Amino acid sequence: MQYANSLHEYRKELKQALAHEFQRKALENFTSSYRKSRDGYFADCSLEEIIQDIGLAKDSSLKQFEALYQRFKAKAEAMGVQVHLARNDREANEIISEIAAENQCRRVVKTKSMTAEEVKLSDFLQEKGLEVTECDLGEWIIQLREEVPSHMVLPAIHVSKEEVGKLFSTVTGHTQSTDIQSLVKVARRELRQKFIEADMGISGSNFVIAETGTLGMVTNEGNLRLATTLPRVHVALVGVDKLVPTLKEALPILKGLPRNATGQSISSYVTWITGANDCLAAPEGKKIMHVVFLDNGRLALARDPVFSQALRCVRCGACANVCPVYRLVGGHVYGHVYIGPIGLILTYFFHGREKDKFLAQNCLNCQACKAVCVAGIDLPRLIKEIQAVIQADEPRPALNTGLATVLTRRKLFHSLLWSGKYLQKPIQGRSKYLRHLPQFLLGDQDFKALPALAGKPFRDRWEDLKPRVTRPRYRIAIFSGCLQDFVYPEHLEQFVRLMAGRDIAVEFPKDQGCCGLPVLMLGEKEAARQIARHNLRALDPSQYDAIITLCASCGSHLKENYPYIIGRRQGVGVKVRQFADKIMDVSSFLRNVAQLESNLFAASGPRTAYHAPCHLCRGLQVKDAPRELLTLAGLEYVPNPDEETCCGLGGTYSMKFPELSASIVQDKLERIEALDVAYLVTDCPGCVMQLKGTVETEQRRLTVLHMVEALARQLKT
Repeated sequence: MQYANSLHEYRKELKQALAHEFQRKALENFTSSYRKSRDGYFADCSLEEIIQDIGLAKDSSLKQFEALYQRFKAKAEAMGVQVHLARNDREANEIISEIAAENQCRRVVKTKSMTAEEVKLSDFLQEKGLEVTECDLGEWIIQLREEVPSHMVLPAIHVSKEEVGKLFSTVTGHTQSTDIQSLVKVARRELRQKFIEADMGISGSNFVIAETGTLGMVTNEGNLRLATTLPRVHVALVGVDKLVPTLKEALPILKGLPRNATGQSISSYVTWITGANDCLAAPEGKKIMHVVFLDNGRLALARDPVFSQALRCVRCGACANVCPVYRLVGGHVYGHVYIGPIGLILTYFFHGREKDKFLAQNCLNCQACKAVCVAGIDLPRLIKEIQAVIQADEPRPALNTGLATVLTRRKLFHSLLWSGKYLQKPIQGRSKYLRHLPQFLLGDQDFKALPALAGKPFRDRWEDLKPRVTRPRYRIAIFSGCLQDFVYPEHLEQFVRLMAGRDIAVEFPKDQGCCGLPVLMLGEKEAARQIARHNLRALDPSQYDAIITLCASCGSHLKENYPYIIGRRQGVGVKVRQFADKIMDVSSFLRNVAQLESNLFAASGPRTAYHAPCHLCRGLQVKDAPRELLTLAGLEYVPNPDEETCCGLGGTYSMKFPELSASIVQDKLERIEALDVAYLVTDCPGCVMQLKGTVETEQRRLTVLHMVEALARQLKT
């Protein structure tokens, strides 16, 4: 597989994928229907329990892979199975090639296996002169097209029925229709002969039970059973991470995998193979059976305190199904072998830094993958860690160096922002937006109008705005974030207005700086740590009942990441935990603590849609408060299924991948505009900038507001 040699080259590949109209439509249709079917099939069970059970089972197993391997080996070999351990891809391929040679195998049928894709087994065997046929329908299609899978579960999702019809016409020598059922019959007819003629069948395995020497396989096509029964030789190639002690640990995987992969309560076929079975085609009437376990870094990965949880992956592909980036461009440019968010992590360990260094940057940090992972893997955090690891081995880009230098020096940063209001005048004009930016400075951001810096930041307005409360019920601090301090100070002003007469003392510690999320997203972990320590000193949590943020991204970062990046240093670890516990988003505070009353607001208001910031609905797990506030304030709230779909900003992501950022926000706005609403409300200034700036550029009839702006508009006085 080819891979990009530069970020510029990788962006060219992304642009080509964006232009693949059928793929985009197919992925959009699939990912939309997937969410509904998945939710339906998890309705009859506890998703939280399944996630916990799979996580515990996999974590327990990865601590004892070597022992489980020896246990399986002893049990399986007592039943006539030969068991091998391959240290790397080359060893795995050579072992299987030798098995073929020893048994005079010339024709091979192979079922779908990501592990086999990982080691490029088919290519290796074909170079040795063997005829290898992929017998999964999707895999056979992409084999004939000389491609690699674009999805772990649906490898040919990017191929239209018209393209398949032409392909099958070429293969069979007869014109084929584009009717899907007819094409399936063609595949069945062509492949059936391959099963009959095959000397060897190759499979993977979804879980391997050490106690009984059993392979467990989950499929939706009958080809696996044909491939593992008809040929006289069966070879199973599996990663050592598929080992579990007993059936008890395998059953949660069996319960969660089909639901999360394809939205089924159980797959069409669940196959268990224990020992070498009877086989009339074999010389002694017994199947010649081998199990090849692949290490390829897994044993070392299992001992890593941070990345070991990546081995929980059950290969359901759900993280790709909900990923906004995958939805746009597909797996051929959003993965190497393993696609989607989990691929951004595994590619580094299984295929190296060069193949992952641009892929790993292509993450919005929207956390959709974490929310859908049935194994409970914290995928966004691991992706950020991979970025940091890769960055440590690379020359630091100018963007990284510049941001890390500036953001870790609060006074320098704020001085630059103060100066910026004068420097921006030649490109601002008379509006609140910048007319244009020089090409060398975010020139690709022209899909949205970028806001100008405010003439007077919030920190310079604070003394005139500060409420005077003599006997407060609560004492709170505002964490402003950069955007609302220097770009959207009106958001903070409206919040202070909403606090009027509520006996709540509001403080604004002026030594606070940037939250640090932008540098963490660039892999600058040490800079993020320095910023966190500074803010911890600036806002002592013991002085406040709550620390309120009007930025969901800041709030999620302060609450989730600060304890993680600062660590457990004596004293500081306790203080940062206290700090994180005091963080509260503005909607939750206004609804549940300040308890705004409906009589403060007008009885009715415009039709209003809501955009849930990723870091609010998934990071902070806040769902109900914003929607309840809209109704409380008299706005006609109009729900929509895309409320929790990312707007495409992703902080610095929009700078690196503007084409994807633009496509995501434009698609979202089209769907919202179809609701015939006047307002689009959100809880994050970054989302406001992305949505409002795009609305301005495209002149859409939609008013984008921060939650506090929408509430303030509805106030009676």
